[in-house]
Amino acid sequence: RTLPNISIKMSSADRKAELERKKARLEQIRADKKRREEERRRNEAREAQEAVSAGPPGAQGSETDLERRRREAEYMLRDFGIAGESAVPMSPSRSVADGGSPAHSAASIGSPQRAPPTPQLAVSKMSQVNIPPREQVFYSKETQTPVETQNEKDDEDQLVPMPSSPTINQPKYVAPVDDGAEKRAEEEKKERTKELSEEERKKILNSDDFLNFLNKSGRYVERAIYEQDVAFDYIGDAAEKEGEGLMGDQLSVNRQFSDDRWSRHRSVTSLDWSVHYPELLVASYNNNEESPHEPDGVALVWNTKYKAIGPEFIFHCQSSVMSAVFAKFHPNLVIGGTYSGQIVLWDNRNNKRTPIQRTPLSASAHTHPVYSVSVVGTQNAHNLISISTDGKMCSWNLDMMSQPQDSMELHTPKQTRPVAVTCASFPANDVNNFVVGSEEGSVCTACRHGSKAGIAEIFDAHSGPVTGIDFHKTPGHLDFSHLFLSSSFDWTMKLWSTKSTKPLHSFEDNSDYVFGVQWSPIHPAVFASVDGIGRIDLWNLNYDIEVPATSLILDTMPAINKLCWNGSGHQIGVGDAEGRVWIMDVGDHLANPRTDDWAHLAHTLLDIETNATEAEEEKTTGFTLSKQI
Repeated sequence: RTLPNISIKMSSADRKAELERKKARLEQIRADKKRREEERRRNEAREAQEAVSAGPPGAQGSETDLERRRREAEYMLRDFGIAGESAVPMSPSRSVADGGSPAHSAASIGSPQRAPPTPQLAVSKMSQVNIPPREQVFYSKETQTPVETQNEKDDEDQLVPMPSSPTINQPKYVAPVDDGAEKRAEEEKKERTKELSEEERKKILNSDDFLNFLNKSGRYVERAIYEQDVAFDYIGDAAEKEGEGLMGDQLSVNRQFSDDRWSRHRSVTSLDWSVHYPELLVASYNNNEESPHEPDGVALVWNTKYKAIGPEFIFHCQSSVMSAVFAKFHPNLVIGGTYSGQIVLWDNRNNKRTPIQRTPLSASAHTHPVYSVSVVGTQNAHNLISISTDGKMCSWNLDMMSQPQDSMELHTPKQTRPVAVTCASFPANDVNNFVVGSEEGSVCTACRHGSKAGIAEIFDAHSGPVTGIDFHKTPGHLDFSHLFLSSSFDWTMKLWSTKSTKPLHSFEDNSDYVFGVQWSPIHPAVFASVDGIGRIDLWNLNYDIEVPATSLILDTMPAINKLCWNGSGHQIGVGDAEGRVWIMDVGDHLANPRTDDWAHLAHTLLDIETNATEAEEEKTTGFTLSKQI
């Protein structure tokens, strides 16, 4: 236990000895420094005394020569009778500045001092020099230091002020170097970019502004990524491409839309093109039986203008969507009719994919599947018309869908059971009259208002459910708005006129269910149809009424459920039972009408009526002859 104490005492003694040695050494250094300083001072004093006693080199000779010249000048002036002036002696300050003393300078002159002469004033020239003010440099604090380019450096070099006078040099200002400015900028940057808490981060991520920005920017980036043909040549080989278009396919596949999550294992139930944005196509889908946790009803908006593979907008609800259309006078609204009977309304300006409005499930509204929804009227007065399979038709105001404005049962006085409507169509510019197709295969004409509101006439049209019906809406100098087409599961399509209770013609070229038929929006004699083996037919009544003008069968031959013409008349959208949407291009020579096509169609209809009358007469004559026999 005593050994550590001894070592501690020895170490403290060594430190004291070391401190004493250092103090002695310091005193010695100070003494040597003081001695050298005193020797330097003594040497300087001795050198100054020697310089004063000796004077500057050549000073004595110069002063003696000066005095001699002065005396000669005085003698010469006396000879002429002029009193000479005494020389001005050297100022004492000058002599002291040269290293001498006042006494020595006076003695060196060798003559008694005279009074200084009276100063004489004279006009002298004055030169004016403009000196620019000192440039002040100001600094602005920024988050990031801007990168200085070579051009900016050259500009700064050119902006250096030039001296105003060649004899005076301008003082150059050098900015002081602030070592702490960079550190302060870094500290301010850290304060601005402080770390957000988890709650603040979630609040920002769930805000409407952030979601709007993310949705819009995501679509822009997606379009930019998938746009590959940005260097399309509009000049090279233009004539060859034009010739290929004239002689190419009359009907071809442009592209296909599908989504692994939202459209796979679902069937397309309806299609509709936007009037305000012709490149947008909405498709509705039924439920996905393999994904029970996904929403039953889905409506996807596809964009045909860009090459993005995903949908532009995604909407869904809790019931299968059986029909969907764009609101004709509201570019941001999509209307859907569901299997449960509800009418739902989506808005693409809303971040939510669920409906912003929906009708109630009550006796005053629909309680059966709604297969037909359409907006009729004008910009200032329009309504939503919906018809369900229980024969109920409702009229809605899109601003208030809590209850229908008007409703009616579609049934004839002879029948107590209402018509099970599967499809409906309104003529162009008519909000009162319409036609419907039913599950029984009948086609009915009806009206909304008047003394005979409801079903007016029933035609025994098909032997199976009617899948599609469409009025002729192509404008022209001849009116064909009384014509309409119907399709059915009985593999046929029929041409009708509201002026007759019998079909004008039956098209029987298909070998499977015909799921849809629709007139061309720009050609009076062209219409399209689709069936259950993936076949798309284009008919032109002016060319042939027995076989289509052109046909196309899709790969894998899927059942095509719906079709819809684009407003331009050059594209057709079709949807199949596997959830895919196909965009078909129609050749110009088949899509574009000629000026005489309206008159040609009138002659064709006349020939069809004549043939039908002759066939009826032959049938009646044959029946009479067989009865007589």
